[in-house]
Amino acid sequence: MGKAKNPRRVAENEAMAKVRMLRTSPQKLNLVAGMIRGKKVEKALTDLTFSNKRIAADVKKCLQSAIANAENNHNLDVDELIVAEAYVGKNLTLKRGRPRARGRFGKILKPFSELTIKVRQVEEQA
Repeated sequence: MGKAKNPRRVAENEAMAKVRMLRTSPQKLNLVAGMIRGKKVEKALTDLTFSNKRIAADVKKCLQSAIANAENNHNLDVDELIVAEAYVGKNLTLKRGRPRARGRFGKILKPFSELTIKVRQVEEQA
């Protein structure tokens, strides 16, 4: 007795990882996500390792999680994985402020983002 198994959210040759509450704007995060879209996972990890962007370390961690999910949960071959999708979404925004001249209030918005990475196994053409 037990619950029925949940249906897969991705295809049989795919695996996914999602990270929420990344402390950066979606626009800045999308620049880093765009660097890895469509690349082989080894090349994407190398690009993220040597990137100067602060958020690249968090993106790398999410990509490593997607690779681990593919290997351990879905029995996919790590050497044949590519980054199929990497997309960014908005999350909450902290509203902060600063007093300005003549009784005004300067609004400071501190946005958070979320990132989803899907890796897909493709057979190499010989």
